[in-house]
Amino acid sequence: MWGLLLALAAFAPAVEVDLGAPSTAVLGLATTKAPVPTPRSSPAQPSAGKKNGTSERHARIRVIKKKKIVMKKRKKLTHPRPPVTARPSVTTSPTGTLDLTEKQEPDCPPLGLESLRVSDNQLYASSSQSFGLGPHRGRLNIQSGLEDGDLFDGAWCAEQQDAEPWLQVDAGHLTRFSGIITQGRNSIWRYDWVTSYKVQFSNDSRTWWGSKNRSSGMDAVFPANSDPETPVLNLLPEPQVARFIRLLPQTWLQGGASCLRAEILACPVSDPNGLFPEVPVLGSSDSLDFRHHDYKAMRKLMKQVNEQCPNITRIYSIGRSHQGLKLYVMEMSDQPGEHELGEPEVRYVAGMHGNEALGRELLLLLMQFLCREFLRGDPRVTRLLTETRIHLLPSMNPDGYETAFRRGSELVGWAEGRWNHQGIDLNHNFADLNTPLWQAEDEGLVPDTVPNHHLPLPTYYTLPNATVAPETWAVIKWMQRIPFVLSANLHGGELVVSYPFDMTRTPWAARELTPTPDEAVFRWLSTVYAGSNRAMQDPDRRPCHSQDFSLYGSIINGADWHTVPGSMNDFSYLHTNCFEVTVELSCDKFPHENELPQEWENNKDALLTYLEQVRMGIAGVVRDKDTELGIADAVISVDGINHDVTTAWGGDYWRLLTPGDYMVTASAEGYHTVTRSCRVTFEEGPVPCNFRLTKTPKQRLRELLAAGAKVPPDLRRRLERLRGQKN
Repeated sequence: MWGLLLALAAFAPAVEVDLGAPSTAVLGLATTKAPVPTPRSSPAQPSAGKKNGTSERHARIRVIKKKKIVMKKRKKLTHPRPPVTARPSVTTSPTGTLDLTEKQEPDCPPLGLESLRVSDNQLYASSSQSFGLGPHRGRLNIQSGLEDGDLFDGAWCAEQQDAEPWLQVDAGHLTRFSGIITQGRNSIWRYDWVTSYKVQFSNDSRTWWGSKNRSSGMDAVFPANSDPETPVLNLLPEPQVARFIRLLPQTWLQGGASCLRAEILACPVSDPNGLFPEVPVLGSSDSLDFRHHDYKAMRKLMKQVNEQCPNITRIYSIGRSHQGLKLYVMEMSDQPGEHELGEPEVRYVAGMHGNEALGRELLLLLMQFLCREFLRGDPRVTRLLTETRIHLLPSMNPDGYETAFRRGSELVGWAEGRWNHQGIDLNHNFADLNTPLWQAEDEGLVPDTVPNHHLPLPTYYTLPNATVAPETWAVIKWMQRIPFVLSANLHGGELVVSYPFDMTRTPWAARELTPTPDEAVFRWLSTVYAGSNRAMQDPDRRPCHSQDFSLYGSIINGADWHTVPGSMNDFSYLHTNCFEVTVELSCDKFPHENELPQEWENNKDALLTYLEQVRMGIAGVVRDKDTELGIADAVISVDGINHDVTTAWGGDYWRLLTPGDYMVTASAEGYHTVTRSCRVTFEEGPVPCNFRLTKTPKQRLRELLAAGAKVPPDLRRRLERLRGQKN
């Protein structure tokens, strides 16, 4: 019997095992491609061996034990789903069985297709359907244009007649390639994704070799995508050192085109011969904790900062998320825990969308930096903390972030973790105060009947069955408790600063310039951040997706970009005194940890400079002329600007204004109004503009009668004179 088997083995040195799945190549098994449709035979037309859009393959496994060839029985395996994380490699054990090794994790960071560290001229392709679908569009998470028929769609797509398509990346220097992440095409009218591909490498872009299976030495075929958006990671069976890497689609969605977005995992390699340029080092001179922090690590870091700087920090919570995680705030001031008269309150909010992680880390870095520099006596930081009360909320949506964090910076995709645990987009969840204000303006009711500021919450919004997230309510109550003057909420996925209004005034308009009465102030605030941000000011940077915001100074009116009803920017402006903008920090929503030092350097000066803008304009205290006590809720109006602010409980106020001469009026119930001229200069302010108000006779009479006192003769004569005038 063994002799017969050995004789058969001489003619058939391996046993076929029907695996029935194109994904087996990545598992280290030898594969044959006979029944699998190739680009030459058009993947849109399945071959005879293909059923229901899937293909069958065979793997040959030769197992040698004690110098005897053991023939394994034919075994039918089920079709595995394409992985969304690294698949375990498969090897043959000495006993001839298949061993699944431990789950592999990426050991190299992204090369930089998504973050744009890889430039357009480093990307090549065999063909492209159009410029808007060229190789420079083959970047992970790149988004299509906003309008139907937009030339800039979200992927690289080869021409339909291209029988052997490929996308190539020039790393620019020797690189250790370890894995590939792919997506399908982001589009509003097309469905295209590659379902399998091969990988090749080269040092000169002329001679190429492929990634091989460990066991057979045959070219590996990697499983790709089963939908347009979910990132799929494949680790190479063996990392390869080369300068160029090519992805060669083998099959793609039936009826679709060969389209993909990709990121390459790669580690730099030293070049002893000096033939290639040095790899740029991403770093920072600041000794800070540059890594991603989950909820537990974030709490630990904030506690460490508080313990290091107990005299200028305070940690407090404004509420809980839907899953019960606390929304922690780090307060930084020379008198933490109290509002000092005349000292403005400012805030930064990050993590509204849980998968936009850079803002979270920047605020954690900022609190470390402010603490360290204050202890070192840095004059800029010292002045900032002694003249301002700063509140840092690093994670408004901790539930969404935990979801994104578990997936990891390379695999979280464009949307996963964006919403809170209830599936609510928090940036569309604030009360729409724009509509009632604009309706009142159209009817001529503003500001005499309907105020142009501090609009109340609509009744429907406060009902028990209203769809308002607990995170949203927590922030609203926070806004109502503290007289914030200036704020920015930090997002990711673009490089631009957008300012209110975020909602278009014309109903159903997708985009429309909709400025506030404080357009000049908002443009100034936005320009300050964009002008101090290194990435936004880089003249050589390419657009993140399809719109080039650098043409407009990297700022835009939110509604002129895309309408967002119920945004936090609009709500802050219409319900409180706070002027707020949105900062889109990076093309990459969840950058790799090795890019955090560079992102900190890109944003450090901008974060500090923006906070300093709270000194722009006028500030003062509105007092009772008789008692010298501050008057709370006094209204500060500026002639020509149809938006007022109010004083805090101590009578102090801050009104952001650009340089110029203004007529400012202070008014309060029971007091005579006072108007005075206030000049805002280009000198660093704020410019003092104080008011002393005199009670009206009616108010004085009310107070006297309430106290049970007699009416003074001068007041009685004045009241009689007023009655005579009426008669």
